[in-house]
Amino acid sequence: MIKVKDVCKQKLQPIIEEHGYELVDVTYQKEASGMNLVFTIDNENGVTIDDCEKVHKIIDPILDELNPTDDKPYILSVSSPGIDRPLKTERDFKHNLGNEIEITLFQKVDGKKKFVGELINFNDSEVTIKNNDGEINFNREKIAHIVPVIKF
Repeated sequence: MIKVKDVCKQKLQPIIEEHGYELVDVTYQKEASGMNLVFTIDNENGVTIDDCEKVHKIIDPILDELNPTDDKPYILSVSSPGIDRPLKTERDFKHNLGNEIEITLFQKVDGKKKFVGELINFNDSEVTIKNNDGEINFNREKIAHIVPVIKF
């Protein structure tokens, strides 16, 4: 069975990219207000409320025609990923090479679930950071969450 978010991503990613935005993520989940279909977009210059509104107006009629939820009601939202967005795409990782990141694992390794260090390498199967303990490789399947470390 094809999931709502997968259909949306497959059909709408090229359209969103044609308008100069990157589709970072699509989520379809139940919240207090009902089912929410959320498109998270980005752009090299950042994303404003006007950008979110523009993309919303572009994809809304296409979603009506596509009908990914089989007529089940949902709330459509378009948002920016924020400054502390999780690293998910290759672009995210490239943009953060040399920067400090925090990795949270699903299960503890050497008694720890969180590791902080400079992102020095990544590929489809591994992420490598460097910290006071040296270089540490993590299998991407064992990583729950990766975020940039924000310092003010």
